[in-house]
Parts: sequence; structure tokens; C-alpha cells
Amino acid sequence: MSEFIGDYQAPEDLLEDKVILVTGAGDGIGRTAARTFAAHGATVILLGRTTPKLEAVYDEIERAGGPQPAIFPMDLQQARIENFEHFAEAVDQEFGRLDGLLHNAGLLGQRTPIANYHFGTWEQVMQVNVNAAFGLTKTLLPLLENAQSGSVVFTGSSVGLKGRAYWGAYAVSKFATEGLMQVLADELDGVSNVRANSINPGATRTNMRATAYPAEDPQTVTTPEDIMPTYLYLMGDDSKGVSGKQFNAQG
Repeated sequence: MSEFIGDYQAPEDLLEDKVILVTGAGDGIGRTAARTFAAHGATVILLGRTTPKLEAVYDEIERAGGPQPAIFPMDLQQARIENFEHFAEAVDQEFGRLDGLLHNAGLLGQRTPIANYHFGTWEQVMQVNVNAAFGLTKTLLPLLENAQSGSVVFTGSSVGLKGRAYWGAYAVSKFATEGLMQVLADELDGVSNVRANSINPGATRTNMRATAYPAEDPQTVTTPEDIMPTYLYLMGDDSKGVSGKQFNAQG
């Protein structure tokens, strides 16, 4: 059963002194989430593949007067466990803990029948959407445990709750994402201060959405800014004790 928090009003200092990692931070929802978290006091770690995009978000946060963010370029498509371990060590040395982890990075893959799906594309989508999320979660979990109230937020999709034709690896990866979130939440229940939930952003004005629906008028689609209340709620302490749930950002 999906949850919806309605018109959550986040206090301005909701994320003050928190350290939050955002993957896929250079564009779309990730970029907006990073800026929004910083505007509410968080020190944001910007992880993404394209350094100039991350630098642009860094500059936007600095200009807006947010805490100085950190940049960590990583191509999740090529990353292996050693890369995630190295990253976790760097976060540990710099901050000693991690208060929040937003798994936002994702690949769409092909919109085509399973019978025609390219195996290499399938592997790439699974690597970025599932394997990388697992690898980062596994290696960063000790740092999340070091925080008073750690939060892991996965990015789901409606096609990860009910399969739909031609969505291929993307849909299957989102089913796996929900499973990873639920297993993690169940393992942490009662024994950890870390919680895990997922957000289905819904139809949102991003480049990925434009690729999936090329005929759609982007002006008719919800902006990333409009769905931020759910992201803020799950990263802030108002969601303490909430775990294992799937949220719809647009109701």
C-alpha cells in the first residue's frame, strides 16, 4: 500500500548539520533534491557521472548560501565494489557519518518488447539501478549507523509495482528496488536507527521522462520542485520510525 503525506511543510532548519548523499545529482530530480536539501541546512555530497554538471549544482548551492557541498564523480555503470568501498572510506574520513542517502541515479534503457531487448542494455540498467544501489547501501551502512537517525531513500516507479509492456529492464529494476528496500527495512527493524523507504516520483519533468514520452508536452508535467515535500519528509527527523514504506510523491 502506497503512502502519501500530502502538503508536508518542512521547517527551514529541517536538515541542519545533516550530511546527505544524492546520486545522480547533476540533473533532474537529483539536482533539485540536492539544492532543496542544502536550502534546509544539509551538507550535500553530489555524486554523478558528469563533473561539469556536478560543479554547476555545487555553484548553485553556494550562490544560494547553502553549506559547502562535496563533489564525488563516479560512473555507476562502471563501478565495482572496490569503488564503493573507496567512496565510503572518503566519506568516513571527511564526515565520519552519513545522515541520509538518496538513491536517485537511474537508467531508462529501451522501450521495447522483451523479445527484442538488447542484453547489454539490460545489464547496464540493472547495474546502475540495482547493483550500484546495493553496493552503495552495503558499504555506507556503517556510516549511516553512526548517525543519530539515518535514512535511506530509494527511487521507485509505478512500473515497479505493476509490470507494463515495453518497459523492460527499467520496470524489472524497479521491482528489484522495492524488494531491496523492503528486505533492508526488515533487517534493520528494531535493531538499528537507520530506516529505509522508497519514493515513486510519478510523472515529473525530467530528461528521462522526455525520452520515455517524446510526444508529451513538458509544460503539462509536474516539476521536480513540486514533489520535494516527500523527499524532505523522508530525509528529516519527522519521519523517524517510518520504514519499509513506499511513498507516492504526487498522491
